[in-house]
Amino acid sequence: MKQRILIVGGGFAGVWSALSAMRLLDQHGRTDIGVTMLAPQPELRIRPRFYEPNVQSMKAPLTELLAAVGVEFVQGTAEGIDAPRQQVSYRDAAGKPGSLSYDRLVLASGSRLMRPALEGMEAHLFDVDEIEQAVRLEQHLASLAERPPSTARNTVVVAGGGFTGIETATEMPARLRALLGDDAAIRVVVVDRGEEIAAALGDGIRPAISEASRELGIEWCLGRMVVAVDANGVTLDDGQRIASHTVIWTVGFRASALTEQINAPRDHQGRLQVDSQLKVQGQPAIFAAGDTARAATDDVGNFSVMSCQHAIALGRHAGNNAAAELIGIAATHYSQPKYVTCLDLGAWGAVYSEGWDRQVKLIGSEAKTLKQQINSLWIYPPVADRAIALAAADPAIPVA
Repeated sequence: MKQRILIVGGGFAGVWSALSAMRLLDQHGRTDIGVTMLAPQPELRIRPRFYEPNVQSMKAPLTELLAAVGVEFVQGTAEGIDAPRQQVSYRDAAGKPGSLSYDRLVLASGSRLMRPALEGMEAHLFDVDEIEQAVRLEQHLASLAERPPSTARNTVVVAGGGFTGIETATEMPARLRALLGDDAAIRVVVVDRGEEIAAALGDGIRPAISEASRELGIEWCLGRMVVAVDANGVTLDDGQRIASHTVIWTVGFRASALTEQINAPRDHQGRLQVDSQLKVQGQPAIFAAGDTARAATDDVGNFSVMSCQHAIALGRHAGNNAAAELIGIAATHYSQPKYVTCLDLGAWGAVYSEGWDRQVKLIGSEAKTLKQQINSLWIYPPVADRAIALAAADPAIPVA
């Protein structure tokens, strides 16, 4: 009976896990092992750009690519993992239940934004975590032009001053002016519990973020949290009220809930602890990659973060090692000591840094050009050509 490597998830980690597993099997002429991907849709969604307009186009189709390399695609949403029986249960697009067995599992089901249990959350809070939510925000922004001018109409509140919050906030001034006119009194406010701008991002890139905020007119409300939201604005934990028709939540990402079904150590974000081969601790048949994995990137105490930069490399190693174990050859050891960040800052430009201490290398328009290359070219999957796609999945290829 044919053995199966099951990849759960069709994001960056899932795609590269599938390609890498097929690459190794192809190299060794092993047709007795199949690779199956289980995901809600046959497309890779480019999450790092969901704050931009035209979000419907920010996805890459996978059907032809997976067919070209011989990966079976099953459309469905994973609901349960039975590790002792080595089975994953799911529901297909029509809601019909099903199950898939595996000999090796790569869990690459990503992460999700944790929305708060705030009054008025469902009706009045927006986010940019999924295409559907980003489209909802885009449609809402377009509708603002139909409303009578007011402070609330012209004000966007972004809850959270991390990467997603900053990139979303710095995009807003230009979008609002395009919709409401250059004469509109635009206001964008970032509410963050940190005591200084971009407190969690360190001193390296903070000056660029501060300068961009000043030039773009973005306000920071520091040391505060949103505690209530309604149709006309937000209330902060100090009782302050900000009038706004547009409140965007960007705080609190957590690994897929599927990680909770695996008996293994997890960190505060729900990520599974993996070894250098990306095998989940205490689980002989399960690997994790991308946002579901807490993996050491080097020997000095740094760990992977929830980003495509790490997801791609983690996927290449996880898929390779799942296949390597089944065919009885040595696994590769994941290491990614180089860490870079490229933070988009809207019309001001961007800031590019290297190292975990974020040493700035490019700012402004130069960094913006690099960011656009990353977003439009570098992170997309390879073309649907078997040789090209499999070659691109080599775990020895350095990523950023």
